[in-house]
Amino acid sequence: MGEIEVPPFFLCPISLEMMKDPVTIPTGITYDRESIEKWLFTNKNKNCPVTKQVLSNPDLTPNHTLRRVIQSWCTLNASNGIERVPTPKPPVTKSQIIKLLKDAKSPQMQINCLKRLRSIASTSETNKRCIESSGGVDFLASLVKNNNTSTTSLEACDHDGFEFTKPSDEALSILFSLQLSESALKSLNAKNGEFIDSLLNILQVGCCESRAYAVLLLNSILEVEEPAQLVALKPEFFVGLVQILHDQISPKASKAALQLLINVGPWGRNKLKAAEAGAVKVLVDLLLDSSEKRACEMILTALDQLCQCADGRAELLKHGAGLAVVSKKILRVSKVGSERAVRILLSISKYSASPSVVQEMLQLGVVSKLCLVLQVDIGSKAKEKAREILKLHARAWKNCSCIPLSLLSSYPS
Repeated sequence: MGEIEVPPFFLCPISLEMMKDPVTIPTGITYDRESIEKWLFTNKNKNCPVTKQVLSNPDLTPNHTLRRVIQSWCTLNASNGIERVPTPKPPVTKSQIIKLLKDAKSPQMQINCLKRLRSIASTSETNKRCIESSGGVDFLASLVKNNNTSTTSLEACDHDGFEFTKPSDEALSILFSLQLSESALKSLNAKNGEFIDSLLNILQVGCCESRAYAVLLLNSILEVEEPAQLVALKPEFFVGLVQILHDQISPKASKAALQLLINVGPWGRNKLKAAEAGAVKVLVDLLLDSSEKRACEMILTALDQLCQCADGRAELLKHGAGLAVVSKKILRVSKVGSERAVRILLSISKYSASPSVVQEMLQLGVVSKLCLVLQVDIGSKAKEKAREILKLHARAWKNCSCIPLSLLSSYPS
């Protein structure tokens, strides 16, 4: 804005930029709508950024007076290159959403309803919350559940042109875009008992875009569920996750699938279910091709969990590159990645170390890598576990020059 000084009370306390759509929250502080919505709904803060007061009711009241003052100031300074702030569209009302959903009961109106809902949701966080509180979530979930019986096609315009899809696919994408609250996610699973099953079906047979939305939504739902829900996961859940990881439909979908594996791994028989679904082979293959730090850490964390069960360890050893790639990632990813890799090797060394496996670890250079771990700054946990592995099999590796004498002396001659 050049040398023109903007009046301080025109500036949003969060963005420090001139407000385009000023709204006032219950604490009396005015913010730009986009900034305060992101603070409250996307980042899920529950306090006023300025006063730090907890907001039990995060209502946003449009400050029309301030907006008009800002617009007048812009008009007066138009000659200095100041563009007038446009009048924002008013947020959608609950009655408008309810009417829209009522009209959508007619199959002929359903496509237009979805297009309208997508447009409304993309406008603001306030609109998303209005859709959520007006029954929109249940409506969209019902369309997703009817995925296998829906035959109507939907024409949706995007940046690249026209794309034809089913109403259930569009409903799923809108559901994800709503960034549902914790209570809505729990209600979605509780009220629609078949909804999770529908998502699992989409993971395996849906189009690429819907499969990505399905795994991302599953991740959100299970993050807020009680442990009892995580114990009762079906084998199909793990088959779907493994398929997502195998097909690599998108980086976000793959990371969501990895996060799900990690989150549900500790509960019940989930490690065994994941191993039986083929997770270990897919994870090792991904580790062979992955160089990105966070992805490697997540893969190693998932493998570490799976190797805590006998089937997981057996699958790792069955893979021709299993031991080698895990060892290779030590000192090449991060301290976290190195610790996870050493933990995997410790599980193998403690519970699955047949004579052939012990010799394979020597031939593949795993033993040399573990000796190197003792000499570098990698963290005490990794060093402790590496020392334990070397001590466990020092007798079998006694001719390896890298084994410290202190470990060899642990065994009688």
